[in-house]
Amino acid sequence: MLDGGALVDKVVQRERGGFCFELNGAFAQLLTALGFRVRLLAGRVMGPEGRFGIPFDHLALRVETDGAAGEAEAWLVDVGFGRNSHYPLHLDGRDDQSDPEGVFRLVETEEGDLDVLKDGAVQYRLDQRPRELADFEGACWYHRTSPRSPFTQALLCSRLTEGGRVTISNRTLVTTDAGGRQEWMLSEEEVLPAYRKHFGVGLDRVPEVPRMPVTDTIMPT
Repeated sequence: MLDGGALVDKVVQRERGGFCFELNGAFAQLLTALGFRVRLLAGRVMGPEGRFGIPFDHLALRVETDGAAGEAEAWLVDVGFGRNSHYPLHLDGRDDQSDPEGVFRLVETEEGDLDVLKDGAVQYRLDQRPRELADFEGACWYHRTSPRSPFTQALLCSRLTEGGRVTISNRTLVTTDAGGRQEWMLSEEEVLPAYRKHFGVGLDRVPEVPRMPVTDTIMPT
């Protein structure tokens, strides 16, 4: 089950990461505690084959602030989608929004959904109706267990740095900054210190990806 308090405990107290349901779920708890008006939005991620993923594939946040004229301003806040915008995107804006990660644009579909584009390519499609955290439990279960989910196919840990990004993908350490991209293959003895140094994550063993055969998967109802 997805529980806001448990997500905060995992990220803050246990110093672990997570995927969108966990990171944005925990961030929603923080923003709400700080007095912001937060709504959970459901998205479907555009896959490499050019098709959207399953319903509730992604969790993003609508955050409302008080504007200069006293009117509410709505922002798309998303700390759980890989190489996404570094800063919130104006949710009601339809023009290009420049960001260190690229040029973003929100395009409304005929059905009233929002396509989130980065450098002209659709990243995911948002349903603008507010949701509850429990609504995402089925998709969370799918992405944690299905051999068809990208999250069960490889180990990935990534975060922004002041000058770029650092990532551990399986046993490869990747850093990107103004000087370019560098890669190192980590030895067995280097993996755990790398997680601690770059992410503050202390592990007692080197993580492995379980090998699961791809079979037809039935979602729980």
